[in-house]
Amino acid sequence: MNTQVKNGPKVFAVSGIKNSGKTNLVSKLVTVLTQKGYKVGVIKHDGHDFKADHEGTDSYRHKVAGAQNVIVYSETKFMMIQDVKEPTIEEMIQLQQNMDIIILEGMKYSSFPKIEVVRKGISQETVCDPCTLLAVATDVEMEVGDIPIVNINDLEGILKIVLDYVQK
Repeated sequence: MNTQVKNGPKVFAVSGIKNSGKTNLVSKLVTVLTQKGYKVGVIKHDGHDFKADHEGTDSYRHKVAGAQNVIVYSETKFMMIQDVKEPTIEEMIQLQQNMDIIILEGMKYSSFPKIEVVRKGISQETVCDPCTLLAVATDVEMEVGDIPIVNINDLEGILKIVLDYVQK
């Protein structure tokens, strides 16, 4: 199967309200897409100002000493800790230009194409602009205009929508 994506990475979001199952769906999609040979990147917003380095680590000591950038690397990966004002999604996408697919987790109000997760007991309706929806993944009986509605447990159905979008 030819998994080459033309003209840079294809970007879409998996969106929905808090605790709707976005991370679970993104993880499943990453697993299946990488098994199919795609290079997949993920961009996730953390509203809690995550700590990439912790007290007691060398990188923490360098940051406390005043370094604006610290890169930690090994034989198989690297991490850069950099003081920045909040980057734009577009700036973060530029950092992943070697990917075939970039999945944004969250970003429900962005203009990116998205699959919205709607779960029983969490939400009964969509919050995303219907013009941006590729599909709604849900366990709730619903209609959203002519947007495809896929059962949240139908990974093959969701994957088909993703691949149709990616291979355009």
